[in-house]
Amino acid sequence: MDGQPLVSYSELKSRPMSGYQILMVVICFVLNFNDGIDVLIVSFSSYAIMTDLGLSKVEMGYIFSAGLAGMTLGCLLLAPLADKIGRRKIFLIAVALITFGMYGVWLSQSYTLLLIFRLLTGLGIGGILPTMAATATEFSNEKYRDFNVSVVQAGWPIGAIITGILCAKYLPAYGWHSAFFMAGNLSLLMWFLVYFFMSDSLEFLLSKSDDSKAAKLASKLGLNLESIKNKTFKPGQSASLGELLKPEYARNTLIVWTAAFFGFLTLYTLMSWVPTLAKDAGLAFEAATWVGIMLNIGAALGSSSIGWIGSKLGLQRTQFTYMLIAFAAMLLYAFSTLTPVVIFTLVFLIGFFVQGGFNGIWAILARIYPTHLRSTGVGLAAGFGRFGAILGPLIFAMMLDAGYGIKMSFIVFSIPLLLMGLGILLLKSREL
Repeated sequence: MDGQPLVSYSELKSRPMSGYQILMVVICFVLNFNDGIDVLIVSFSSYAIMTDLGLSKVEMGYIFSAGLAGMTLGCLLLAPLADKIGRRKIFLIAVALITFGMYGVWLSQSYTLLLIFRLLTGLGIGGILPTMAATATEFSNEKYRDFNVSVVQAGWPIGAIITGILCAKYLPAYGWHSAFFMAGNLSLLMWFLVYFFMSDSLEFLLSKSDDSKAAKLASKLGLNLESIKNKTFKPGQSASLGELLKPEYARNTLIVWTAAFFGFLTLYTLMSWVPTLAKDAGLAFEAATWVGIMLNIGAALGSSSIGWIGSKLGLQRTQFTYMLIAFAAMLLYAFSTLTPVVIFTLVFLIGFFVQGGFNGIWAILARIYPTHLRSTGVGLAAGFGRFGAILGPLIFAMMLDAGYGIKMSFIVFSIPLLLMGLGILLLKSREL
């Protein structure tokens, strides 16, 4: 920052973002690729894995659920450590687990090992997910804070789309193991990106009295440390499950946990099974893979639109409308004759309104909880909601193996979307 005037802390939050601040947001965006890569790489590889290992749909459902169980444990157990040992250390630990898990699946030749390494991969992903939004917020100025957090969330479908394109091109030629080898290479590069470039925020460093690292970061940001000598940085107020269940928050807390559970139940079932279902409907592997890509293109556009529309029409009303349309799209899929054109069209609509509508819950969560409870409220809602993500793919597989068929399965899994939308309408807060 030589040659540039130093600024005060308040000026740092109001001035245009520096290159280093933008880099921190970009790293969070790239790290969020992992969630999309992880879910979709198993989804795109599922048919080949079942064929290679002779697995039933129920056994494949357990592979889906092992990764999601790991994510749930990561959200509930690993991510909270970021407030104690720092964001950067949690990122390094979590991305190392992802890398180890991906390489482990690449080398696995047995069903048991697949389950173990999928669990480890999910644990790493769950460890970073609740931390990325906080990190992006802490390195953003006031003007672009909300925009940057939404950009980070867009990393999920972008990672999924990239995964789909690569799987469609290389998986038929090199086999399903190669997909996990490439994913392991990518996560290893992310680990080095975090190791060499990421820093904890000034707020965290000063709250831990780490003046040496704080001074180095202030220099990178062009910040005059003298301007914050009298500014008190304290660790966030202690927030707990008990506080979320106090009378003033309990009703909303229980509603959003239930809503997140139902939303995750259907969302992750679709993300896991859609490419396989498309192949079962008669599409070639590459076309079936592009169905999964289309689902995520819809998801990226839907996730980007719901916040903008919600700011004009109201978040609750907008999310309920998205869920209602998603419910209708699921029923259309159930009752339609599934030609390739119909499949691609309905899958795009399902991605747009199911995942787009689901992602509206994060903005709602940020409004119904005060600042000192916000991270805990969002994190626990994600953690408890992911129990739905664990159960959904497995229940769907059991229904298919039991002979219920696509029609009945889609009818059953459309109902949780309607229940989520109705739950969101029941929330009461002056902030909504």
